[in-house]
Amino acid sequence: MQNLFWSILFACVSCTTIAQTKIDNSKGVTFEIKNFGLVVEGSIEGLKGEIKFDPQNVATTLFNVSVDANSIDTGISLRDNHLRKEEYLDVKNYPQIKFVSKSVVKGNRPNTWMLTGELTIKKITKEISFPFSVSRQDEYNNFKGEFRINRRDFGVGGKSISMADELRVVLNIKN
Repeated sequence: MQNLFWSILFACVSCTTIAQTKIDNSKGVTFEIKNFGLVVEGSIEGLKGEIKFDPQNVATTLFNVSVDANSIDTGISLRDNHLRKEEYLDVKNYPQIKFVSKSVVKGNRPNTWMLTGELTIKKITKEISFPFSVSRQDEYNNFKGEFRINRRDFGVGGKSISMADELRVVLNIKN
């Protein structure tokens, strides 16, 4: 359950919008991790940043986004407060989880893309890649993606016999 905060970081990566805009999207990033064999779910809010995404000219794509690490929510405030501590997200010293894109390429299916960029959690930056899709709903673009990361790669939580290392992040962002 302490790995839940990792999903917050990944949320930053998945926010996109057609044309250059400033974003302020507080919903749409969820995560899950196994703890004591059970799946623990959570979310993170405060997605902000700048996104430039044009499917006709992906070379100009830019994702420079962050999420508020302090907003982690697993539905249990005691657990959330524990995840905010130094051993996990260390929100006092690292209040944001950041993602900056390096490239976007067209996927094999219509309206799908592969995003590569640098995810920073605490003081550790790692390159990640994951697929996402874009669809139009009313006046909004809906971006959906999913990826997995290892919490220990980012110095989150240390060794644990009860908590899994792998965290699944699901993005469903309207912008």
